[in-house]
Amino acid sequence: MAQNLRIAIIGQSNFAADVLELLLERSNIQVVGVFTIPNKGSREDILATTAAAHKIPVFKFASWRRKGVVLPEVLEQYKSVGATLNVLPYCSQFIPMEVIDGAPLGSICYHPSILPRHRGASAISWTLIEGDEVAGFSIFWADDGLDTGPLLLTRQTNVEPTDTLDTIYKRFLYPEGVKAMGVAVDLVASGSAPKITQTEVGATYDPAMFKAENQVINLQQSAERIWNFVRGLDSVPGAIASVVSADGSEEQIRLFGAHLYSAGPVTNGQPLRLKGLAKPAWIHSAGLLIEGTDGAFVNVRRIKRGSKMINASEWFRQAAQQPITDFSEDELAKRGLLDGIWQAILKDTIEASTDFFAAGAGSMDVVRLVEEVKEAFDVPLENEHVFMAPVFEEFFGQLVQILRQGSGGSGGKQLDYEGFTLNANKRKIRVPTQLFINGEFVDAEGQRSLDIVNPTDESVLCQVACASANDVDRAVQAADAAFHGSWKQISARQRGQLMLNLADLMERHKEELATIESVDSGAVYTLALKTHIGMSIDAWRYFAGWCDKIQGNTIPVNPARPNNVLTFTRKEPIGVCGLVTPWNYPLMMLSWKMAACIAAGNTCLIKPAQTCPLTALKFAELTVLAGFPPGVINVLPGKGSEAGQAVADHQLVRKLGFTGSTPVGKHIMKSCADSNLKKCSLELGGKSPLIIFADCDLDKAVKHGMSSVFFNKGENCIAAGRLFVEDRIHDEFVRRVLKDLRTMTIGDPLNRSTAHGPQNHKAHFDKLLEFCQRGVAEGAKLVYGGGRVPGLKGYFFTPTVFTDVADDMFIAQEESFGPIMIISKFSGSDVDSVMQRANRTEFGLASGVFTKDISKALSFADRIEAGTVFINVYNKTDVAAPFGGFKQSGYGKDLGQEALNEYLKTKCVTIEY
Repeated sequence: MAQNLRIAIIGQSNFAADVLELLLERSNIQVVGVFTIPNKGSREDILATTAAAHKIPVFKFASWRRKGVVLPEVLEQYKSVGATLNVLPYCSQFIPMEVIDGAPLGSICYHPSILPRHRGASAISWTLIEGDEVAGFSIFWADDGLDTGPLLLTRQTNVEPTDTLDTIYKRFLYPEGVKAMGVAVDLVASGSAPKITQTEVGATYDPAMFKAENQVINLQQSAERIWNFVRGLDSVPGAIASVVSADGSEEQIRLFGAHLYSAGPVTNGQPLRLKGLAKPAWIHSAGLLIEGTDGAFVNVRRIKRGSKMINASEWFRQAAQQPITDFSEDELAKRGLLDGIWQAILKDTIEASTDFFAAGAGSMDVVRLVEEVKEAFDVPLENEHVFMAPVFEEFFGQLVQILRQGSGGSGGKQLDYEGFTLNANKRKIRVPTQLFINGEFVDAEGQRSLDIVNPTDESVLCQVACASANDVDRAVQAADAAFHGSWKQISARQRGQLMLNLADLMERHKEELATIESVDSGAVYTLALKTHIGMSIDAWRYFAGWCDKIQGNTIPVNPARPNNVLTFTRKEPIGVCGLVTPWNYPLMMLSWKMAACIAAGNTCLIKPAQTCPLTALKFAELTVLAGFPPGVINVLPGKGSEAGQAVADHQLVRKLGFTGSTPVGKHIMKSCADSNLKKCSLELGGKSPLIIFADCDLDKAVKHGMSSVFFNKGENCIAAGRLFVEDRIHDEFVRRVLKDLRTMTIGDPLNRSTAHGPQNHKAHFDKLLEFCQRGVAEGAKLVYGGGRVPGLKGYFFTPTVFTDVADDMFIAQEESFGPIMIISKFSGSDVDSVMQRANRTEFGLASGVFTKDISKALSFADRIEAGTVFINVYNKTDVAAPFGGFKQSGYGKDLGQEALNEYLKTKCVTIEY
């Protein structure tokens, strides 16, 4: 039968407080006194606070003895509680033997090592520093030696390669230690607690690592020993090293987050000289690389420089992010709430310069701070955030940055960049002209540039940077680092909020974006405002809603009895995605692809069209204002043959989304296969058929028939490339089309009355001239247009109509991608034939039919080989409706839920239980 115990707890910290709580659950135990350290300022140790809450007497002694002799008043207070057993869960003070032996049953003490190895105050650090394969703790009977008393019990665990001082404490020493202290007390109460004499075989007494001189790392040893030393002092206090500058001066730093490195040669690294290291260390994208004496490498992820923790990879970064100063009223209110959390933990007044650790916080205080801030502000936060910003003002700024990324407002910084001012549409618009890589506008390699021509007057608008293969590599590396780093720290719901932030900014700047699009690509301003920009905004808002709804399934499978099996799928992002977009809808094509890509959780780089990249670059600026982390979105104007090819060839790009011509699409597909078998989706050429039956609403058919061809100057992938008009209404249809064409306003796309602007660029304009010449040469009847608009400078092409077009003519088979209507007759008595003619093409992007007969309409929809079918309408697309072609018009979908599948991979997980 267990005897009743009167226990004095001597110690401090959360560990001791949890032991106290555990012992209070025992009916045979009375905790008669708690002896702990004095307050630090107004901050009381948690053990004292816990004891007071249970009305247990608390004694706080700065010292128990003076000159080796116990203080009489201390001993008297200790004896006053009449303890029968002393329990020392965690104690940093030297306790005199008069107290150790003052309880009839003696004193039991927790020690974080498997005694007798690693005696001393820093035992667990030395377990890691010495590379022990097993770690653990002992509970021993205290005697007049230091950690030399008889053993009561021990517990142990394997040391994992990922373990640090912090992780071993959290996963084993703390939780199992608290439980073991309860077991030890129960053994004492039952009279069955053993006293096993410690052997001196293998006994060590190791230096205290709280002394700075012992924290200096010796770099003249193997990589494994360097790694073990760093992790033995992680997360506090950190291993000390010294950086030697070019002038010989030294700067002391602390190293954290080490691992053995075996990822191969480092590219684009910068040398860093460390004191005591014969060869230079290297700063690279993953940290600080140190070579051991054995030729192996250690990588260090984080460096403490003064009071500031930084990512080691950012050592040389001069343009540090400016601290946030433009706090909103709501953010300042949150500052007060954060102040209260810090004050409750530190038990002291909080100033802007208060350092969390200098104020006495320990590792469990970090855990508490993180959990309380996560609960109060609903933000993703890790312990590392505290170490990276331990000063209150820095931590608050970091919190605001995270909040802005995950909620409304423009969370990013205003960027400096080289650009030009576009004076157009009664506006002065600042437009970037550099590459956008890793959250910054930068010059292209060799400062190469491209001329950007205004198609309205053929003048040079500006020069933009022209990306090389090396520039593409820089962007891919940035996207890859973001995918595995900052982007993973943002939850799906916060990702959606960032996209909504961006959509709101695009809405706010839509007139500027539409103006740039109009001047740069020739799009009519009113159309650019409604469709080019309007549908872009819709795409970002639509896909933002999908971010937290991407999910897998559980699958009932056939298990091998008697076991059970759980099988489920996960939908995961692919990684770095490359996007290559065309010149007809510069911002809309970017948004169609990128919004789905980002919603799925990927990072990306986009190579916009060579001739009109300006809206993509302005968009890049808005992504920073929206709060997207650096590297998530990168924009690289350049040539398709160089930058576009480099994207298709890059080994780290795992998905490529392309919109363009079928010949280029075939080349892209081959490159994707040859490089790394990357997933690709292709939206390619079209020759979309539009069949107009005599029983249609002719007014509507003429209106939509013209729109099907002339919408956006014919630079429309789903444009009706060939109209089949029933013979009974053919002549009347043509007459009405020509009548409307003669009244169409052609001219400056910024003029609100303009219906038809210039073609995008000269090469395309010349191709249209050749297309019409070939049509005439083959015998088609040119009834309107066919050349340049008279009297206008710029790439203005007259809307054109051909009739009497035979199926075998070039213009009946090939896409013009311009404002050229191709009309053929068919007999209403032979529907089968016209369907065969409509399908007699290698393209299958879109199609349309006009008829009042629902049977004809649905029969057409059944039989046509096209990804999109319009019935009694045309060009009616929506961001929720999937878009993509059949046959040589490509495969894969933009828009709608199906577009997400293009940027996701499915993982199947099976568990037997």
